[in-house]
Amino acid sequence: MIKSFVSKHASAGNLLSVTLAAAGFMFLAAQPADAQSGRPDSRAMSCAQVQSMVNQRGAVVLSTGRNTFDRYVANRSYCQHGEVARNDYVPSKDSRRCFVRRCVDPQSLLFFD
Repeated sequence: MIKSFVSKHASAGNLLSVTLAAAGFMFLAAQPADAQSGRPDSRAMSCAQVQSMVNQRGAVVLSTGRNTFDRYVANRSYCQHGEVARNDYVPSKDSRRCFVRRCVDPQSLLFFD
Protein backbone atom coordinates (compact mmCIF):
# COMPACT_ATOMS: atom_id res chain seq x y z
CA MET A 1 0.00 0.00 0.00
CA ILE A 2 2.74 2.48 0.93
CA LYS A 3 4.81 1.33 -2.04
CA SER A 4 1.99 2.08 -4.49
CA PHE A 5 1.37 5.47 -2.84
CA VAL A 6 5.05 6.36 -3.10
CA SER A 7 5.27 5.27 -6.74
CA LYS A 8 2.25 7.43 -7.66
CA HIS A 9 3.54 10.51 -5.83
CA ALA A 10 7.28 10.05 -6.21
CA SER A 11 8.25 13.13 -8.18
CA ALA A 12 11.52 14.77 -7.16
CA GLY A 13 9.76 17.36 -4.98
CA ASN A 14 7.25 14.99 -3.37
CA LEU A 15 9.66 12.18 -2.49
CA LEU A 16 11.13 14.02 0.49
CA SER A 17 7.72 15.00 1.90
CA VAL A 18 6.37 11.45 1.43
CA THR A 19 9.42 10.03 3.19
CA LEU A 20 9.10 12.49 6.08
CA ALA A 21 5.37 11.78 6.43
CA ALA A 22 5.99 8.03 6.53
CA ALA A 23 8.75 8.44 9.12
CA GLY A 24 6.50 10.65 11.26
CA PHE A 25 3.68 8.12 11.11
CA MET A 26 5.98 5.29 12.13
CA PHE A 27 7.36 7.35 15.02
CA LEU A 28 3.88 8.12 16.37
CA ALA A 29 2.75 4.52 15.99
CA ALA A 30 5.71 3.34 18.09
CA GLN A 31 4.86 5.55 21.11
CA PRO A 32 3.65 3.71 24.22
CA ALA A 33 -0.10 3.65 24.82
CA ASP A 34 0.29 5.05 28.35
CA ALA A 35 1.57 8.34 26.96
CA GLN A 36 -1.59 8.65 24.90
CA SER A 37 -4.00 8.09 27.80
CA GLY A 38 -3.66 11.65 29.09
CA ARG A 39 -4.15 10.39 32.65
CA PRO A 40 -2.06 12.31 35.20
CA ASP A 41 0.60 10.21 36.90
CA SER A 42 1.00 10.81 40.64
CA ARG A 43 4.63 9.63 40.44
CA ALA A 44 5.50 12.52 38.11
CA MET A 45 4.11 15.19 40.47
CA SER A 46 4.99 16.41 43.93
CA CYS A 47 2.61 15.47 46.73
CA ALA A 48 1.42 19.10 46.94
CA GLN A 49 0.64 19.06 43.19
CA VAL A 50 -1.33 15.79 43.51
CA GLN A 51 -3.37 17.14 46.43
CA SER A 52 -3.94 20.48 44.69
CA MET A 53 -5.17 18.78 41.50
CA VAL A 54 -7.61 16.60 43.42
CA ASN A 55 -8.90 19.56 45.45
CA GLN A 56 -9.28 21.84 42.41
CA ARG A 57 -11.05 19.26 40.24
CA GLY A 58 -12.98 17.55 43.02
CA ALA A 59 -12.30 14.11 41.55
CA VAL A 60 -9.52 12.87 39.30
CA VAL A 61 -8.32 9.53 37.94
CA LEU A 62 -4.59 9.19 38.63
CA SER A 63 -2.08 6.64 37.43
CA THR A 64 -0.23 5.37 40.47
CA GLY A 65 1.96 2.77 38.80
CA ARG A 66 2.72 1.31 35.41
CA ASN A 67 -0.59 -0.58 35.25
CA THR A 68 -2.50 0.86 38.22
CA PHE A 69 -4.89 3.75 38.58
CA ASP A 70 -7.85 4.84 40.68
CA ARG A 71 -10.24 7.72 41.19
CA TYR A 72 -9.36 10.09 44.03
CA VAL A 73 -11.71 12.69 45.50
CA ALA A 74 -11.55 15.92 47.48
CA ASN A 75 -14.39 14.86 49.78
CA ARG A 76 -17.40 12.54 50.15
CA SER A 77 -19.64 14.72 47.97
CA TYR A 78 -17.77 13.33 44.93
CA CYS A 79 -18.63 9.72 45.85
CA GLN A 80 -21.57 7.70 44.56
CA HIS A 81 -24.66 7.30 46.72
CA GLY A 82 -23.88 4.87 49.52
CA GLU A 83 -20.09 5.23 49.25
CA VAL A 84 -17.80 6.87 51.76
CA ALA A 85 -14.49 8.70 51.31
CA ARG A 86 -11.63 6.68 52.78
CA ASN A 87 -8.13 7.97 53.52
CA ASP A 88 -5.51 6.50 51.21
CA TYR A 89 -1.97 7.16 50.01
CA VAL A 90 -0.40 7.31 46.55
CA PRO A 91 3.25 7.51 45.49
CA SER A 92 4.45 10.92 44.34
CA LYS A 93 7.71 12.35 43.09
CA ASP A 94 8.74 13.49 46.56
CA SER A 95 6.90 11.05 48.85
CA ARG A 96 6.09 7.35 48.89
CA ARG A 97 2.92 8.10 50.90
CA CYS A 98 1.02 11.15 49.65
CA PHE A 99 -2.33 11.55 51.46
CA VAL A 100 -5.47 11.41 49.27
CA ARG A 101 -9.04 10.13 49.56
CA ARG A 102 -10.93 7.62 47.44
CA CYS A 103 -14.51 6.37 47.44
CA VAL A 104 -15.28 2.89 48.76
CA ASP A 105 -18.35 0.84 49.55
CA PRO A 106 -18.66 0.77 53.37
CA GLN A 107 -19.68 -2.90 53.23
CA SER A 108 -16.20 -3.75 51.95
CA LEU A 109 -14.74 -2.28 55.14
CA LEU A 110 -16.49 -4.82 57.39
CA PHE A 111 -14.55 -7.84 58.56
CA PHE A 112 -16.47 -11.02 59.22
CA ASP A 113 -15.25 -13.65 61.69
